[in-house]
Parts: sequence; C-alpha cells; structure tokens
Amino acid sequence: MTNTSQDAQSAIRCARCERDDVAAIGLAPFPNELGQRISAEVCEECWEAWKHHQMLLINHYGLNLQDSNARTFLITNLKSFLFAEGPAGASIDTSKEGDVSW
Repeated sequence: MTNTSQDAQSAIRCARCERDDVAAIGLAPFPNELGQRISAEVCEECWEAWKHHQMLLINHYGLNLQDSNARTFLITNLKSFLFAEGPAGASIDTSKEGDVSW
C-alpha cells in the first residue's frame, strides 16, 4: 500500500520540461526563496541537467565560486536554464573542445 498523500506532495509539474506528475527534487538546494522555488517547481531530471550544465559553465569560464560575480553569473544562468527567465543563458563554445595550448 502506498502513501498517496506523500506521493501527491512530491509529484509536480516541472517548470522546465513542463511534464506533469514528475518527482520533485525534495529538499531545497539553497536556504532561500530561490531554493524553495526550485524544490517546488523543478523535477529531479531537470535539476540533474542543471548540475551538469553548471559544471560545464564553471569549467568553460574558469569560474572562481568564491567571487560574488561568478555566483551571480551562475544564478542568472540557473534562472534562464530552469525557468526561462532573464537574459538568455551563457553559451559554451564546444568547437574549441580539446584544443588547449599551454
């Protein structure tokens, strides 16, 4: 026997992929309003896609996460990626992939 009230609470309509009845990510990823919004409106699959994209952005742009400008850059891109809000997300030029000269 399943707990349908618990299942109903964790099933959401995802803001990014717009699928109905998908599992929410659970706990808020940040201790603020944005974290609460993500936990209420983003499915696990899209959250994992964001984490992968975030890693690409950090590596591609050489971001130092101790720098407040880098964190602001990531938050802006997060809102664009998950909620299609604000300016278009930063691009990642993969044409130079593997082409690093030291």
